[in-house]
Amino acid sequence: MEKPKFSLSTLTSSRSFLHMAQIVMCGVTFVVGYIWGHPMHTYWIYSMVIWGLCPIITLLITIIEMFLIHKLILVFCMDWDDFTTGMAMMAALCNFSCTVMIANFYICRKCIWGWMVSILSAVCCVLYSVETFKDKCDSSRSATYVAALPGFLKILEAFVACVILISLIGYTGKPALIWCIVAYAVPLPLTLLVIITNILTKIKNCLPFSIDRFTMLFLIISVLLYISAAILWPIYSFRGNPRPKDCPGNSCIWSIQFVVTFMTYVNLGLYVIDLVFTCCGICGFRRS
Repeated sequence: MEKPKFSLSTLTSSRSFLHMAQIVMCGVTFVVGYIWGHPMHTYWIYSMVIWGLCPIITLLITIIEMFLIHKLILVFCMDWDDFTTGMAMMAALCNFSCTVMIANFYICRKCIWGWMVSILSAVCCVLYSVETFKDKCDSSRSATYVAALPGFLKILEAFVACVILISLIGYTGKPALIWCIVAYAVPLPLTLLVIITNILTKIKNCLPFSIDRFTMLFLIISVLLYISAAILWPIYSFRGNPRPKDCPGNSCIWSIQFVVTFMTYVNLGLYVIDLVFTCCGICGFRRS
């Protein structure tokens, strides 16, 4: 077993330079967003969290690789290549969502700050997408779960669920919509639990039950919950509530409710696809 030691070649590699660019751009985006000081809307708070969290995670990954600590992690618990590729995927998705949210809700002809933040966020998204593309094209890097199809579907499911939860609005006094919130909230921690269990191979191998069978049961429940939300949310959100003629930015409740509706159907489709692949895996068919 190799002991942790400083690796100058790791620090001067193209991967490390890409990480430095990601850290700097996310930091600049966070600072510009903070100076902008937009009212405390959930989309703005979500974006600030993403721009603050992504460079911290990237910096930790860089330090771990710089001192070769990941070789110890590889021995004890997880596939490091798979984990870092998955983190790059998630960061790219999150920065993409921030770019779309800021561009959709905060950009206007005279909104210079909105334009600046949107462009900076788009650059962050491109940098993390480049890392993801390079990792996927590198045949020497493994892709055991997160960077493979089963794990990538779970990442998408968790990502879409987060977008739904930060977009919830207009549900006060409507029991059917409160049920929808429960339907959105229940699968998310279970999805994260499945991801973490599959990443930590030692824990996965010590479980007294099959994680695939547990995943199938969880996916069936998730599909049923999302089917109920896909029926109830549009009915109780838009019945007697047509789109207003004047729907300005982030103050338009109708537009945000439409985002929830659209993302509900997206996640329902993802859970159905994931359930099909999981069933095929359990039935003995090989998943790509």
